[in-house]
Amino acid sequence: MENGKGITAEAFLARLAERGVEYVFANAGTDFAPIIEALSRKNRKYPRFITVPHENVAMAMANGYYRMAGKPAAVMVHVTVGTANTVCGLMNMARDNVPVMLCAGRTPITETGHEASRNGAIHWGQESFDQGGMVREFVKWDYELRTGQPAGALVDRALDIAMSEPRGPVYMCLPREVLASEAVPMRRDNVRPLGVEPAAPSHKSIEEAARILAKAEYPLIVTAAAGRSVEAFEALAALAKDFAIPVVQPAATDLSLSTDHPMFCGFELGSHLGEADAVLVINAGVPWMPRLAKPKASTKVIHMGVDPLVSRHPFREYEADLLVGGDPVAGLVMLRESLAGLVKDKKALESRRKKVSAARTEMLDKRDKFAVSVKDQTPIHPAWLGHCLNQVKAKDAVVVNELGVQPGRLDLTTPLSFIGSGLAGGLGAGLGTALGAKLAAPEREVIGCVGDGSYMFGNPVPMHFVARAENLPTLTVVSNNHSWLAVRQSTLAVYPDGAASKANVMPIQDLNPSPAFERVIESCGGVGEKVEAPEDLAPALKRSFEALRSGTPALLNVSVQAIR
Repeated sequence: MENGKGITAEAFLARLAERGVEYVFANAGTDFAPIIEALSRKNRKYPRFITVPHENVAMAMANGYYRMAGKPAAVMVHVTVGTANTVCGLMNMARDNVPVMLCAGRTPITETGHEASRNGAIHWGQESFDQGGMVREFVKWDYELRTGQPAGALVDRALDIAMSEPRGPVYMCLPREVLASEAVPMRRDNVRPLGVEPAAPSHKSIEEAARILAKAEYPLIVTAAAGRSVEAFEALAALAKDFAIPVVQPAATDLSLSTDHPMFCGFELGSHLGEADAVLVINAGVPWMPRLAKPKASTKVIHMGVDPLVSRHPFREYEADLLVGGDPVAGLVMLRESLAGLVKDKKALESRRKKVSAARTEMLDKRDKFAVSVKDQTPIHPAWLGHCLNQVKAKDAVVVNELGVQPGRLDLTTPLSFIGSGLAGGLGAGLGTALGAKLAAPEREVIGCVGDGSYMFGNPVPMHFVARAENLPTLTVVSNNHSWLAVRQSTLAVYPDGAASKANVMPIQDLNPSPAFERVIESCGGVGEKVEAPEDLAPALKRSFEALRSGTPALLNVSVQAIR
């Protein structure tokens, strides 16, 4: 401490802790000297720093941590180059409304005159005219800390903006000289809950939505991310059950309704959208793809959420008869109360309930019978992989899925038990997200299901290093189809009879020869197996979970067919 005030780095870190940030996922550089000095002095309470040897993994860990804990983490990286490595994760989190406080050092501003002035050749080469411009498209707020400013006040502003709906990333540049200078006190350092509490929807809009749904013969709820909290999960379940409203979850990033709920109708639209005469869209950036499916012209469409227009998507034209702005959890509760006074025809309600229940039972029976019918196929059919996971995993296991298994093949019955790929499509997030989820929920099994391409994008060596160093045993299941299947399927969708469809090997999607992924985790102290025969899959999964229970991370490299 200098003059009782300490350096700015100390004030910055202390304020993070005071505002509830428990973890900083850090990848250090020469700009970190004041941060490292502050941590070494141990004068105040700071967040716990976790060393993450790649920025993409650090961002993904912050994603997984928030999705399970409901509170933000910080990520701290090295100047421009470190920021560049975060951008893919930043895009994912921006589109998925995940808050994170991303902090990057800034190359020392001065050449002389300060103890933290430039002392390395890279301090010239790494400077940019506008470092924040690298990320401005995908953050809610960015700022560079300046001399004479109270660091705590900037921490407050950053975290409050990140945690105000619609939530999302924020970015701060931290020049080395400023961090090393004497701290400036805040005018007022009270601690309050993070962010602005979202407003409830207006009674007028809820009453109109209730009238539309009450009149419908076949209402439908479409959502991708309504279940981001336990409260939201329970509110949707109650509304759907009470009024026999089927729920579909296309492009799911979160589990919004349990697969054993009587109104659960899958993770695909199926025939439901075409049959519906009223649709309630909740937290779904892409509720359907108009080229492939859309509601009837007469169908009434309601969009509900804190940002029902999804205003950060540059172009988005979706049918809408009513926009309901506000906290969707409060909206679901209010809607349930309003519908209770409007739905009078109990006979029609029970008729729809039986119809939806029968369709749901048929869907799940068909799924399970198909999985058993392909159990002997080699390479392993993806349906058999999903079936075996259902047989072995704990009921409350957390499945982080990045092109590893179709969610419709999984039994998911517990809130916060599924994290899917986001709309931005930045590959490589699955591995680190699983680590962050395990950090937030150490008592739960965490399974990262990724494709072979996703695994390589995910910086597996840094991920496995952190898992072992921080005692975060997760199971990584690599669905290895030796290809970028999404690229292949997209090409066939555009050119079903084109030259590429007839090629022996389609260009730019083949991933042969496939690496021995199971050996990568072994180099970091985990256990790995390659599984090629379908009869070996369930025993290998059981051995993997035994390893997890002993605290050892595990990986299965599963040879699967190149189909979804």
